[in-house]
Amino acid sequence: MIFGVLKDIKAGESRVIATPLEVGTIISDGHTVLVQKDAGIRAGFSNEDYEEQGAEIVEKLEEMYERSDLLAKVKEIEEIEYKLLRENQIIFTCIHPAANPQEVQAILDSKCIAFTAEDSHRFGSVNCEAAGKQGALMGLQSMLSINGGKGKFVSGLAGAPGIKVLILGGGLVGKSALQVLQSLGAWCTVMDVNFGTLREIGKVYNEKVNTQLSTKENIKKILPEIDMVINCVKWPKGSKDYLIDRDMLNLMEKGSVIVDISNDTEGAIESFRETTHDSPTYIENGVVHYCVGNIPGAIANSTSVAYAASVLGHLRSILNLGVTEACIKDGFLRRSLTAYKGYLTHEETSAIQNRSWIKPEDILDITDKKLDIAPPATVTRSNNYLKL
Repeated sequence: MIFGVLKDIKAGESRVIATPLEVGTIISDGHTVLVQKDAGIRAGFSNEDYEEQGAEIVEKLEEMYERSDLLAKVKEIEEIEYKLLRENQIIFTCIHPAANPQEVQAILDSKCIAFTAEDSHRFGSVNCEAAGKQGALMGLQSMLSINGGKGKFVSGLAGAPGIKVLILGGGLVGKSALQVLQSLGAWCTVMDVNFGTLREIGKVYNEKVNTQLSTKENIKKILPEIDMVINCVKWPKGSKDYLIDRDMLNLMEKGSVIVDISNDTEGAIESFRETTHDSPTYIENGVVHYCVGNIPGAIANSTSVAYAASVLGHLRSILNLGVTEACIKDGFLRRSLTAYKGYLTHEETSAIQNRSWIKPEDILDITDKKLDIAPPATVTRSNNYLKL
């Protein structure tokens, strides 16, 4: 097969889906690899680095789509790419389909085969780890007086106390943010709905991190003393409530910071609106909001190296076995199948966008096979099944 490594064109995005090492592995499997010119340049990988591994450098985006059987990149398919998608072509990228109806429609219209990479990770995405760790550091930068923040130093100084941080969500993102902030001396509280998670955090940090049940009432009670909120909660799509609504901003001191790593419109933070690395913050009700959608892009080399290694198995499985066998072998890859030749196969997108869908197992006709099992990617359910 011909594998194409696309250059990400989202504003502020510098990562690449495959480094020269992964390209070399795929070529050793017997495949041809095309790399769009300068795809890895901002992550520290030159065109020559890819050529040394045997890749062909292709200048034009149109040629990449025209020649590649499997195309991969890091972030969403941009509008300029919609018309380039073609039938039976395989796409692997972070589609975020439930939140992007126009992108989904373009994928369905093209009759391509699309995998949304964010749902494919068995052990959690390294992008989540990167977002949590770097998001914590971005929050500290937003806390600086020169950026509109309170001007508090994370661990404090002699005679001046350190900052108090509330981390919403104790999953991979939240734990990663906690690891950075606690090690730097911040006073941290983690809220989650899972007592097992809270107990684990307490044990890891020798009970030096406060833990509480995540409820709106608990958040209201603690907000007046909190300097920085890190939101790591993947909020259910379509929810009409928020963990922090606009009125609750009035409970926070001026210059406090909210870092919304989960980065969802109609997510857990009502005052959220997505920002970019070029203009990362805005102030609402005196509270500095940092809401950049691709935080890991700021550490493009480290994230690219880690992320490329984590998805190599999926890419090789698709290239070496084909879509059907790859989906039988790995339930996490199967659940990330978003569209198959004009049919929606993504449950959350069906529910949020009120579209009919068909299960990946049914469209691939593999229900009678011995399937690797994976849990659903989200809690959102849809019974809006398409009848074939």
